[in-house]
Amino acid sequence: MNPVQINADETERCVVNSGQLDWVASPQSQVQRRLLARDGGEVARATSIVRYAPGARFAAHVHDLGEEILVLDGTFSDEAGDYGPGSYLKNPPGSSHAPFSVDGCTLFVKLRHLHPHDSERVVVDTRHAGWRQGMVAGLTVLPLSEFGTMHTALVRWAPGTFFNPHRHYGGEEIFVVEGVFEDEHGRYPQGCWIRSPHLSQHQPFSREGCLILVKTGHLLDA
Repeated sequence: MNPVQINADETERCVVNSGQLDWVASPQSQVQRRLLARDGGEVARATSIVRYAPGARFAAHVHDLGEEILVLDGTFSDEAGDYGPGSYLKNPPGSSHAPFSVDGCTLFVKLRHLHPHDSERVVVDTRHAGWRQGMVAGLTVLPLSEFGTMHTALVRWAPGTFFNPHRHYGGEEIFVVEGVFEDEHGRYPQGCWIRSPHLSQHQPFSREGCLILVKTGHLLDA
């Protein structure tokens, strides 16, 4: 792949409804991607929705700056195990694997967004993990990973939950897994991805309820 820049300026706020994007081919003919953000060629800092057809597989490869995966549907696999819907994986910088899917799957994937010194591999089955009470009524949180200023978590909003205005040191990214997330800037249904830069501010809420994947503190160098 030639170098590609899609929503590559991380100092800018960005909103993408992934369901409105076309699927594009990857180097593996049975794997397709919806490109939310990308800066680089085949090796790129990237955020994507990735779809494996049944039987699709990649050869073993190294992730120089790591990857994070949330399994949206189906079962994703590699030589270390099988990961069903709701599974979160953090493969640290320098790790390698040979991923595949027997029956097909869809993933939310972030590549090359981890700190070079973050060496912890993380696997969480979020369907059976222990959630914590959030900072306001109606909010529950499942922490997934942290290193330095970087934090990744799932956050569940009960219908009618409103949060306080706040500022994001190091920026924030949100992927709406279920339901509808909102703030004063707009309304974001399932499949939407929102990037808010360093020191951005908003007042989020959810009238219908939602489940979001949140990553914060990783846009300091943007």
